[in-house]
Amino acid sequence: MMGPFKLYFLYSTFAIFPALGFGVDPALRINVFDELKLGESYAGVFQVQGFHNESRAFLFQDSWRNVRVKEDVAEVMLQKLRDKTEFTVLATLKQERLNSGVLLSIHYAEHRYLELESSGQRNEIRLHYRTRDQRQHTEGFPYSLADDRWHKLSVAVSVSHVVLHVDCNRIYERVIENPSMDIPSDTTIWLGQRNQAHGYFKGIMQDVQLVVMPQGYISQCPDLNLTCPTCNDFHGLVQKIMELQDVLAKTSSKLSRAEEKMQGLDGCYCERSCSMNGERYREDEGWTDGCRNCSCYNGTVQCETISCPPPQCPPDSAPAYVPGTCCKECQPVCLFRGRVYVEGDLKSVRDSSGNCLLFECQEHSMQRVENAPCPELTCPESDHITLTDRCCKVCRGHHFCVEGHSPSCVENSECVNLEAGSCCSCKDGYRALRDDSAYCGDIDECAEGKHYCRENTMCVNTPGSFMCICHTGYIRIDDYSCTGEPPTHTHTDTHTHTHTHQSNTYICMGTHTHTHCRPDFYKGQEREREKERERVSVGLTRHICSGSVIKKIISLMLGDLAPSHWKQMAWSLVTASICSVPLVSDGALCTELLYYYNDFITNRDFITKSCCEANRKD
Repeated sequence: MMGPFKLYFLYSTFAIFPALGFGVDPALRINVFDELKLGESYAGVFQVQGFHNESRAFLFQDSWRNVRVKEDVAEVMLQKLRDKTEFTVLATLKQERLNSGVLLSIHYAEHRYLELESSGQRNEIRLHYRTRDQRQHTEGFPYSLADDRWHKLSVAVSVSHVVLHVDCNRIYERVIENPSMDIPSDTTIWLGQRNQAHGYFKGIMQDVQLVVMPQGYISQCPDLNLTCPTCNDFHGLVQKIMELQDVLAKTSSKLSRAEEKMQGLDGCYCERSCSMNGERYREDEGWTDGCRNCSCYNGTVQCETISCPPPQCPPDSAPAYVPGTCCKECQPVCLFRGRVYVEGDLKSVRDSSGNCLLFECQEHSMQRVENAPCPELTCPESDHITLTDRCCKVCRGHHFCVEGHSPSCVENSECVNLEAGSCCSCKDGYRALRDDSAYCGDIDECAEGKHYCRENTMCVNTPGSFMCICHTGYIRIDDYSCTGEPPTHTHTDTHTHTHTHQSNTYICMGTHTHTHCRPDFYKGQEREREKERERVSVGLTRHICSGSVIKKIISLMLGDLAPSHWKQMAWSLVTASICSVPLVSDGALCTELLYYYNDFITNRDFITKSCCEANRKD
């Protein structure tokens, strides 16, 4: 048996879950959102993310709303409040700055029986109510809720005593005149406004409730509960403990089974594996992938291109490709009208009457194949094309790849339409491994010297292409070249001098033991400019410096060095077609653009100037 202290401790612990309404009789709680069915038919109110996810939250934003509880629903709510002397208004809200609005209003004609208002203009919370002697009274609490932050608000009334809590902190407690809850019929209830024209609340509200009991703020802030639990509370607590004990028993059973499996895994031998095209392979396992023999070694896939020896076929067969294999295999052949056909080949012929007959090579003989009805062609007869492997004609430009030839273009290959058929073609950066280009292998541009990597870079091969990686200590200029960092030298004499190192000029100053060299910016830059002039002049003077070339140069200029707002400026020039018209045929302008490459960071207006001058020359 549990002692009273332990049960009380568990009760206090479980009370931190306000969404369960622990310790509050549902008959004494009025959830205004649930009664209103808010969000289904009220304009200007939208469901949004709230302070927590245990209940719905709504945004009140439009300047015109009509969030009024229907008469029959309002009567049910008022029946719980009528003639009560103890009640609490609860709300979780986030009010816009300086907004003054009504959270909840219960009034009949001009008589406000209960109204809670938050004034952002006067930094005040107001409670309007009607006294026992039928007078209107307002109780003001200096406090600002309209700060665009989340707050928990609680106003608890007990006979002539009112307590204000904000964020579970007791802000005010005072004696007031006794409120009158002698609410007549046809009384209206409004949410987020006083009426159709006044008191609009702007912001987000959540958990708006009326609790008809003393100290109702405890359901919002259970840590404030210092009273002893009731017998009903103990009954619910015991039930919850029994449920938790059942969950604990099931979890312990699952944990025990998991531990048994873990002990069994201790005796397993673990080895590395490889993954390729969604398949998993064990260590030292080999397989064929298209025209490559692959194996798994130390967790890495290693593949080599298959070398196909010429097949030695008997006289009644011929080498041919079979779907799913890389090398040619011997296939049965048919001799028909002086030509040799391989197993599965089709041939169409015309008889003496002009009728088309279709034959297929099957088991060393051409077998007649029944013709399917030909579809009606929509192109002119002059565009009709006769094919050798079918009786039906097709229109010029027919898409043969869609008919099923494309799947035979397997590895790094794509189908290309021809006038009377289709073929396979290797993608850029790949070369054919078979004479029909159905299988293609990657070209190692780095090993074969087919790359454009320049000084201070290292070529790295990639599937279908390559990339240039800067050496350690170098900074990228563009996709193909990098520039070096200035070195530090040590000299034994005190002096200031200049010297060159790797085509750069440096200025050195220091003592006998240490000298620091910095680049002579202007001389080094001038030397780099001259080298760039010589390099680009050879390749560009024979080409037209068109708009596309200008765009390419701009792309190079807008690398990692340029700030984002300069990138936006340069591309705006391109989209505005400043450089889109044909320019001078001389490559001097292209050379000049690259000449100014190093100065681009400090010459933002250069592109505009050069393009406009080129347009005038043209």
